[in-house]
Amino acid sequence: MFRRVTVISLIVIALLGAAIVDFPAVAKFVGLKQSFKVHEGLDLQGGTQLVYQTDLSKVAAADQANAAQGVVEVIDRRVNALGVTEPSIQKTRDNSRVIVELPGIKNIDEAIKLIGETAQLEFREGIEGKSLKDGKFNSANYDDWQDVGLTGAHFSKAEVQFKQGQTAVVSEPEISIRFDAEGRKLFADVTGRNVNKPLAIFLDKKLLSAPNVNEKIDSESAVITGNFDLKSAKTLAIQLNAGALPVPITLVSQNNIGATLGTEAVQKSVVAGILGLLLVMLFMWIYYRLPGFLASLALVFYAMLTIAIFIAVPVTLTLAGIAGFILSIGMAIDANILIFERMKEELRSGAPLISAIDTGFNRAWSSIRDSNFSSLITAIILYYFGSGLIRGFAVTLGIGILVSMFTALTVTHTILRAVAGTGLKNKLGWWTMGAKRQ
Repeated sequence: MFRRVTVISLIVIALLGAAIVDFPAVAKFVGLKQSFKVHEGLDLQGGTQLVYQTDLSKVAAADQANAAQGVVEVIDRRVNALGVTEPSIQKTRDNSRVIVELPGIKNIDEAIKLIGETAQLEFREGIEGKSLKDGKFNSANYDDWQDVGLTGAHFSKAEVQFKQGQTAVVSEPEISIRFDAEGRKLFADVTGRNVNKPLAIFLDKKLLSAPNVNEKIDSESAVITGNFDLKSAKTLAIQLNAGALPVPITLVSQNNIGATLGTEAVQKSVVAGILGLLLVMLFMWIYYRLPGFLASLALVFYAMLTIAIFIAVPVTLTLAGIAGFILSIGMAIDANILIFERMKEELRSGAPLISAIDTGFNRAWSSIRDSNFSSLITAIILYYFGSGLIRGFAVTLGIGILVSMFTALTVTHTILRAVAGTGLKNKLGWWTMGAKRQ
């Protein structure tokens, strides 16, 4: 008895939790200021998809996977700093390409500029007769300046600040950088030997600025100026903080997906999901009568709980992901059908109702386990070897399979046993086809 009450309590708690997550009105009713929302993928809310080719020609075969993963991590840090919600960044299994999906981003040029630049910042000292003439600036050519070993790799932080003019009006933005311990030593050395000479700052081998060094600077911070506007200064700060790309990348494909297409697709998918759910419930009700109706209630619980998990994890829903969820609705009722058919066999043999219910669930478990586990293995394989939309389909299908097993074996079983102990128990014999009612 205690165990049954505990199970019922857990089911009620799960149902209330799912309702709070799924329905904003319920969340507001219980006092939550912010309701939960579905995380929509690129094909649903629109945005930008970029495909980059990685240049691994100079990388050893054993290190190519790490190099491609490094590209993913750098791009991920840059995109997160841009404020994109739920981006999808992944490499192909052969490490040759990186696919970047940015939901909600309409300015494709801004995204390309932020992601694709290497942002390799270097300090270089002058060479007399090339970059310098009588100690003064003479050339902006990268090769005319000498490497001192001080690069963006020695930064611990970069941020935008504003240089104040004489009238205290904000003028042009600049980049404030902080060095790590090695960077501070290198910066002190290079400024110490270049007093009254320019020190060049290059970004991707293009000259940003070449300020004169007035004195040796032994400090953990410095300022980079280069006629920045606010947008370019923010982009550079993001790139410096994210780090340089470990290997060169080339944009090979770009695609803008409009939100209108996504909205239409969502509406049709929602209609298909609701229609599929209702048709399955109608079939169960007609064929199995009251038990079918009870299984349909469990199916509604399944749908609510699954969607709540999608929102809470969160799972970024795509059209393929929605298709996986709709497919799992049909699969969710399979377990109930197996259970009911086993129960019919027990009732026909004259077993008491409660015993038939318990035995039906126990005997059906092996079939339910094997069929669902085989589908779950398929979902895992699709997720591991697939990418993009295929992974979205695999995730929603896998979650749906796990939740369906829980609802069939726990929720339906609990409801049937509860009804069997009431005056409605005689109606449970409607499907027995002449079996003796208990």
